[in-house]
Amino acid sequence: MEALVCRKLGDPTAPISGGGAEKAIVVEKNHPIPELVSPTSVRVRVKATSLNYANYLQILGKYQEKPPLPFIPGSDYSGVVDAVGPSVSKFKVGDPVCSFAALGSFAQFIVADQTELFGVPEGCDLVAAGALPVAFGTSHVALVHRANLTSGQVLLVLGAAGGVGLAAVQIGKVVGAIVIAVARGAEKVQYLKSLGVDHVVDSSTQNLIPSIKDFLKTRKLKGVDVLYDPVGGKLTKEAMKVLSWGANILVIGFASGEIPVIPANIALVKNWTVHGLYWGSYRIHRPAVLEDSLKELLSWVARGLITIRISHTYRLPEANLAFSAIKDRKAIGKVMLVLDDQTSVRSKL
Repeated sequence: MEALVCRKLGDPTAPISGGGAEKAIVVEKNHPIPELVSPTSVRVRVKATSLNYANYLQILGKYQEKPPLPFIPGSDYSGVVDAVGPSVSKFKVGDPVCSFAALGSFAQFIVADQTELFGVPEGCDLVAAGALPVAFGTSHVALVHRANLTSGQVLLVLGAAGGVGLAAVQIGKVVGAIVIAVARGAEKVQYLKSLGVDHVVDSSTQNLIPSIKDFLKTRKLKGVDVLYDPVGGKLTKEAMKVLSWGANILVIGFASGEIPVIPANIALVKNWTVHGLYWGSYRIHRPAVLEDSLKELLSWVARGLITIRISHTYRLPEANLAFSAIKDRKAIGKVMLVLDDQTSVRSKL
């Protein structure tokens, strides 16, 4: 099978083909197809797999989980059941499914236990389903399970045009929150407005705090109840200026490259709750939360309550270009690798 293999830690945006020094990632054309490992194993022929910022960091060697080399990167994916073990009862060959893995989805085939797979409902695009688990799962667990976001509360989303950001914005609207989104660039701002976001700040042209304060004043709101932060750095420091008493801060990631400082004395005085969210660890510690979360998200997709925007799609040999789209923040939504389609759609912006 064809698989993207990380042979050494390094920059995944470097060209995969060509001579020179050994590449961090290479496409192996004849990688062994994984075998079923238990009676309840299911082999999936991967249709699409999602790129997340964590995948980029992992290949650089900067992620908290560092698998031994070589390894096949990749987390969330969708596809069609290719083979089943003798005790599999939930799926049959040909069923459309989606899931997520610690590693291994950047390949034509992947094996999972039947308990780890989710059936893709009728009416849900299979490529879109491959973009759902990590981005929407992270945002759903953060907002619904951890912060208990409710109707009428004010949600501030930083990095709102990225994969997890767009997911957070849409989930906020589904639960009835008042959503403030921060993004860079007119095109991203326009798309966020089309989703019904209550207030959008273009951080490339507007001052963050005056813009948010003016909106809050106009709507007679006291402040932000939930901060969703996948960015970190200076934006976090600025955003804390508009948080209300008793606010929830969701620490999702550090796309800026800077880890922010949240002063404990201010958190004490203002009764803030700071939630660190490492979504992947829920599979080990609270798998039922993940299962319930993804089932609800798939039902929302089927009912048209949320839309999974695919920003860029690439073939496996173009993975370096896909990683560049993540690194350079070119995407509005998700960047995908599509494995059984020989055409490349570089951008859907």
